[in-house]
Amino acid sequence: MLAKLFGRRDDGSGAAAEALYHGIVSAARRPVFFVEFEIPDTFDGRYEMVALHAYLLLRRLKRDHGATAGVAQALFDLMFADFDQVLRETGVGDLGVGRKVKQMATGFYGRIAAYDSGMDGEALEAALRRNAYGTVTAADRSVARLAAYLHQADRDLAGQATSSLLAGRVSFPDPA
Repeated sequence: MLAKLFGRRDDGSGAAAEALYHGIVSAARRPVFFVEFEIPDTFDGRYEMVALHAYLLLRRLKRDHGATAGVAQALFDLMFADFDQVLRETGVGDLGVGRKVKQMATGFYGRIAAYDSGMDGEALEAALRRNAYGTVTAADRSVARLAAYLHQADRDLAGQATSSLLAGRVSFPDPA
């Protein structure tokens, strides 16, 4: 439907992106993140976990950009369309939704930059503390554990075949 509205042709990327987004949301909603990893179980905390898993998958898709660009763009579009819908369902007025989604997109780009620069150094834990935990003070072990999860997920995603991802199949490691 969105493709018709915005003049995009569906090359099959939409179905794959939908399945990949479902995988992101399923991984992001694992209770272990909110209980053992101390991520706040709030709208912001849930957004952060979806953004974190989307970052990891988009990072992997970027590796084979020539083959995956369509799916990556469709995934990004779908994610922010979902954020828009969730905001509307939670009572954000029509005039505020666009502004809020724009803030979320800007924040997401900032997270990509922070996580990318931190994946190879100590800056990752600082970025996670700032973003995933927000104003909540989390135990150092929880932040370190989340950073370790990101590294493991990054390695696992690197080992997943591009053809599987293009077919909408993604697997994230068990954080427990």
